[in-house]
Amino acid sequence: MNILIVDDHAVVRAGLRQIISGVSDMAVADEADSAVEALAKIRKKVYSMVILDISMPGKSGLDVLKEIRNEHPRLPVLMLSMYPEDQYAMRALRSGAAGYMTKDSAPEELVTAIRTVAAGRKYISSDLAERLAFNLEADMKKEPHEILSDREYQVLCTIASGRTVSEIADQLSLSVKTISTYRSRILEKMQLKNNAELTNYAIRNHLID
Repeated sequence: MNILIVDDHAVVRAGLRQIISGVSDMAVADEADSAVEALAKIRKKVYSMVILDISMPGKSGLDVLKEIRNEHPRLPVLMLSMYPEDQYAMRALRSGAAGYMTKDSAPEELVTAIRTVAAGRKYISSDLAERLAFNLEADMKKEPHEILSDREYQVLCTIASGRTVSEIADQLSLSVKTISTYRSRILEKMQLKNNAELTNYAIRNHLID
């Protein structure tokens, strides 16, 4: 399996390469540290699968995932994230990811996830599978945060984590004005008044630790 690793942190890419290099039927064919570089390589070369970080400067991993799905619908994408599954896993899977796992997962789980995704199946942890089954059984009503766009949801979680608009703008490589616009849309869609209410909502609904 020729794998493309996409992550803006060199240490993470090195760690993934080390794990994969220890498996005989897997190889890291290329690395990319940005959305632009990743999409450029995918357009020039054929890969067995992509391991894609969900949080990157500029275009997020979910944005890249959607472009990959449009241009290469059969290319499996395993999303890798520092965020807990209950924050982003369902959004990633709905956007076309073949699997989702957190960066604190054991190396053995990464290998299992790669094999599962490469075989054409979906990969999620047993804990997430149990929660999904419970949600289906309970037929839960759609929560306010579920109507947000992927970027709005990302900004929501970041604001709730205590970051300022300027810090979020730097993290996402966007302007302060753009982040302020996202914030206004979030408050309007969720019928909240300010950051305090937004943070309380995020805590109550377990969107942040």
